[in-house]
Amino acid sequence: MAVDLVAVEDLTEEQAVLELQRLAAEIAHHDALYHGKDAPQITDADYDALKRRNDAIEERFPGLVRSDSPSQRVGAAPAGIFAQVVHARPMLSLDNAFSDEDVTDFVSSVYRFLGQLPDGSIAFTAEPKIDGLSMSLRYENRKLVTAATRGDGTTGENVTANIRTITEIPTELPADAPDVVEVRGEVYMAKSDFLALNALMEAEGKQTYVNPRNTASGSLRQLDPKVTASRKLRFFAYAWGEMSEMPAETQWGMVETFNRWGFPVNPLTRRLNSVEEILAHYRDIGLQRAELDYDIDGVVYKVDRLDLQARLGFRSRSPRWATAHKFPAEQATTRLLAIDIQVGRTGALTPVARLEPITVGGVVVTNATLHNEDYIKGIGNSGEPLRDGRDIRVGDMVIVQRAGDVIPQIVDVVMDQRPDEAVSYVFPKNCPVCGSHAVREKNEKTGKLDSVTRCTGGFVCRAQAIEHIKHFVSRNAFDIEGLGTKQVDFFFESEDPALMIRTAPDIFTLKTRQERSLTKLENIEGFGRVSVGKLFDAIDARREIALNRFIFALGIRHVGETTAKLLARSYGSYTAFAAAMQGAGPRYGEAWNELNNIEGIGEVVAASIVEFFKEPRNLQVVGRLLDEVTPLDAEMPVASNSVVAGKTVVFTGSLERFTRDEAKARAESLGAKVAGSVSKKTDYVVAGPGAGSKLDKARELGVAVMTEDEWLSLIGG
Repeated sequence: MAVDLVAVEDLTEEQAVLELQRLAAEIAHHDALYHGKDAPQITDADYDALKRRNDAIEERFPGLVRSDSPSQRVGAAPAGIFAQVVHARPMLSLDNAFSDEDVTDFVSSVYRFLGQLPDGSIAFTAEPKIDGLSMSLRYENRKLVTAATRGDGTTGENVTANIRTITEIPTELPADAPDVVEVRGEVYMAKSDFLALNALMEAEGKQTYVNPRNTASGSLRQLDPKVTASRKLRFFAYAWGEMSEMPAETQWGMVETFNRWGFPVNPLTRRLNSVEEILAHYRDIGLQRAELDYDIDGVVYKVDRLDLQARLGFRSRSPRWATAHKFPAEQATTRLLAIDIQVGRTGALTPVARLEPITVGGVVVTNATLHNEDYIKGIGNSGEPLRDGRDIRVGDMVIVQRAGDVIPQIVDVVMDQRPDEAVSYVFPKNCPVCGSHAVREKNEKTGKLDSVTRCTGGFVCRAQAIEHIKHFVSRNAFDIEGLGTKQVDFFFESEDPALMIRTAPDIFTLKTRQERSLTKLENIEGFGRVSVGKLFDAIDARREIALNRFIFALGIRHVGETTAKLLARSYGSYTAFAAAMQGAGPRYGEAWNELNNIEGIGEVVAASIVEFFKEPRNLQVVGRLLDEVTPLDAEMPVASNSVVAGKTVVFTGSLERFTRDEAKARAESLGAKVAGSVSKKTDYVVAGPGAGSKLDKARELGVAVMTEDEWLSLIGG
C-alpha cells in the first residue's frame, strides 16, 4: 500500500472518479488471488482498509458508484449488473381468457386444430396462476448451474446466487434425473411472510412495501444475496425448458416428477376432461382465493398429453395448448375530474380520464383510458350502444375497472349522481399539441369511420415525433439503456445543437456532437461522467441490431413485434425488404402481391408499410439512420437438415391427413414459409380433394404439386 493517498474529505470529484477506478481494480485483483488462487498478497487489515476507503468515497460521492464497485459484490463474484442469460428455449407468455365463452372457445380450438370432435377425450391440467416472478432453473449433471428471470422471453437476468438462498429450490437433483434439466416456475412471497416483513420494517422506522409480488421481484434483484436470503421467498414448479430426456409423457406426469425431485408444486392442480369440470374448478379456486397464503390472478389450463402439445405447437408469442383464465376485474367508484387528450406516435388522439385517486385491486388509480370519441359518447365499435347509450361527462361519478396489469378503464356512469352542470364532452377537431387538423379516416371497403381520431401533422407534430423516439429506444426495439422517458424528453426539448435529439439518427450522433461542443452533458444536473459514459456505451452497443428489431423500431403503423418478425423472416435482409416495399407501390403488382401473400400480413398492414416507404421524409430519416446503424440479416428459424427449409408452400383443398392449422404450424417449424396464394416464388403446392383455382394456378406456373401423402413423405412424416 505504498500509495500517497489524498484524504477522502479533500478529494475533488475528478480525483474521486480516478480513485474509485483504482480501488475497484486493486480490490478485484486481490479478490481473484484470495478466492481463485488461494494466494493472497496483502494482509486482511490492508484489504479491509482498501474497502473502507472505497466505501467512504462512495458515501461522499454517491453518484459515482461504479457497476464493478467492491460494495456491489459478494466475495469475488461481481453483481453490480446481472449477466444476461439466453434461454435455451424461449419463455413465452400465455393468451388470456376472461369469460366462460373464452374457455369454451379455447377447448374447441384445441379439438378443431387436431381435427377431432369435442368428445371429452382430451385431458387438461388446471393450476392456479401465481402472481410472482417467472424463473428458469437449469441443472447440468443434476447440479444447479444457472437461474434466470424471464426477461424478454429470449434473454433474462442471471440471478443464480440469489436463487440459491431459497431453501425450497433443490441445488441438486436425484440420480435418475436427466443430464440437462430446466425447471420453470414462479418465485413468490407468501402473504404471511410479506405482512411479517412489513411489520419488521415499520418497527424499525423504515418504509414498508406495497405488495408481495413487487417485493419478491425486488428481493431477487438484490446485489447482495444476503439481503435476498433475509426475505423469505418461495417457489412453485409447473413447467420446463430444455430437457435432454423427458421423464414423463404428460403435463401431469411432469409435475409429479418435479414433486418427486423435491420441488414444491401447487396442491390445487387438477387433471380434467370437460369444459364443465374446468369451469367448476376455476370457480372453486376463486372461492378459496382470499384464504390462500399466496396471490393468484387466475387459473392456467394446459393440454395434458405432451405429444398433443407438440402437435399444437406455438403462435409467435404463446402456445396453442395453454391459456390463462383470469379472474374478474376489480372495480371501484370515483369522480371524473377532467378529460385530457394524449397524442401518440401514430397521431392517435387518445382521451384519458383524470380521476380523484381511488384504490382498485391494491393499486392507487388516478388515470383511466377512455379509448376514443365514440366510447365517451356511449357507442361501440360496430355502432351498438354502450352502457345503454350513457355518455361520460366531466364531473360524473364513474365506475373504474382494473384487471391485473391492464390499464384501468371507465366502464359505467352512476347516473343518479350526475351533477346538473355536467355537459357532453366535445372531442377536439384539431391536435392539442400542434394544432393540425384531426380526422377520422374512412375504411375504403366498409365505408365506416375509423374509431380513432388522428392528427394529420406527422413529424411536424412534436408529440408524434417525441413518442416515435420513445418507441425507437423501447425494450423490444433498440432497447437503449439510459434513454428512458425522462431523458428523451430532455434531449427532445433541448435547443442546444450539441444535445438535441429530434429524430432517431440524432441518437447516434450525440457522442460526436458532444466531443465537438463546449456544452458537456456530464455537467448538466441529472447526468454525470459515469452515467454519460454508460449512455454512450449503450448507444454504441446498438450500432448493429437484429433486422426484426430494426423494422419494429421504425414505428410503421400496424407493424408490431410479430409482424416485424414475419417481415424479417420473409425478406431476410433490410436491403431486400426496403427494395420490395418501394417496389410494391403499384398495388397488385408482383412486389405488392408478394407482400400481401405473407401469412399474417393483410391488405391494411401491407398498405401501411408501402405508404411509409412512399413518404420522402421517412426515407430521409431512415437513410440517415442507416449511416449510423447496420441491421443484421435475419437468422432464419429453420431446421438445418430440413429439405423444405426456406421453401414457400401453399396448402389448398380439403386436407384429410391433418388440419390446415396443423399443416401450417408443422411446415413453419421446419423452416418453410406458408403463403396464402400461388405465385412464381411458390415452391410446393400441397393439394387435397376439392382444390380449385390455386391448383390451376400452380399448374399454369409449373409449380410442383403434391398430395398430402407425398408432402408427409418429403418432410419425414
